[in-house]
Amino acid sequence: MSSNELLLATEYLEKEKKIPREVLIDAIEAALITAYKKNYDSARNVRVELNMDEGTFKVIARKEVVEEVFDDREEVDISTALVKNPAYEIGDIYEEDVTPQDFGRVGAQAAKQAVMQRLRDAEREILYDEFIDKEEDILTGVIDRVDHRYVYVNLGRIEAVLSEAERSPNESYIPNERIKVFVNKVEQTTKGPQIYVSRSHPGLLKRLFEQEVPEIFDGTVIVKSVAREAGDRSKISVYSENPDIDAVGACVGSKGARVEAVVEELGGEKIDIVQWNEDPKVFVRNALSPSQVLEVIVDEENQSTVVVVPDYQLSLAIGKRGQNARLAAKLTGWKIDIKSESDAREAGIYPVIETEPIADEVVNTGDEDVEFDDVNLEESNLTTAELAAETDEELEETDDVSVEDKDTEK
Repeated sequence: MSSNELLLATEYLEKEKKIPREVLIDAIEAALITAYKKNYDSARNVRVELNMDEGTFKVIARKEVVEEVFDDREEVDISTALVKNPAYEIGDIYEEDVTPQDFGRVGAQAAKQAVMQRLRDAEREILYDEFIDKEEDILTGVIDRVDHRYVYVNLGRIEAVLSEAERSPNESYIPNERIKVFVNKVEQTTKGPQIYVSRSHPGLLKRLFEQEVPEIFDGTVIVKSVAREAGDRSKISVYSENPDIDAVGACVGSKGARVEAVVEELGGEKIDIVQWNEDPKVFVRNALSPSQVLEVIVDEENQSTVVVVPDYQLSLAIGKRGQNARLAAKLTGWKIDIKSESDAREAGIYPVIETEPIADEVVNTGDEDVEFDDVNLEESNLTTAELAAETDEELEETDDVSVEDKDTEK
């Protein structure tokens, strides 16, 4: 490797690969030391002096000053040292230039290989440090290609992979299309950083609202939890410590513009925006929107609730295939048992005739008009076997529904 080649290579890597000059210098010095020790045996402890501006280098041997030399590769006698500098004493470190005349020719290939390997390692480390900070964030890329395992997304300096499990069921992935992805995980491998991204993660919904709603971005409105069934329906709970701020309204935006932008990005996925409340009775009531709720009975010890709804609202509270109840449980973190009013009265847990006030404000981006025979309990994760009924007649014999929270993004 000639001095000119060395200079040109470092300038290219510094400018084009964005590798800091200090990293390049360390890599080159280590490579030259390795090449020297591999091909020469005149000194064991050496360092390299680099002149990056001129593209030149020297190999400097470092030896201990002793009275009697046992190994001239590590030691130098005091008389020799004093010739160079009268100030030397026993125990000092003596340095001399030991650069072989043919070092450039003999060690060029080994040095080049070692330099490039160290530079590749440094580049991988820089990329990893850059993207590890982007975990749980949104990045925009371009779909490069699609195979049976992954969608490959070009993020500029690196490629990310979108597995089938992390895709949204209602989306198609076409090469050369731009796409926003949620960074699920960043791993360092021997081949460099591996970035795993998602289009179905609840965090994607949260980050999209941060981008669309300035009040969320600046912390005025807080996203408390997200429950998502990607491609179909999601619920998000929001809150503001400022009583003058309408958290739900801020997320909706003028004429629904903000929430509709998120819905469009997610391919038409329906989104319910729910007012968070520290009182589980109120929060569970809000989360079950658009269903009317008559009563919420809370069991703090078991983190569970019994929810009483009007008979004619039971299928609406449950949702198609149990989705509304399931998402509400995920959103609140509470187990939810849903009972019709007549069953609750028969069980003696609902003696109140008057209905309670309507819940806090909730915004739905999709209509709920569910017939009870739409509820497929095998697909819904509902835990009460009695709700296997699929007709209105069977519904009259139904006792309750139980839904437990799973995988809530908070």
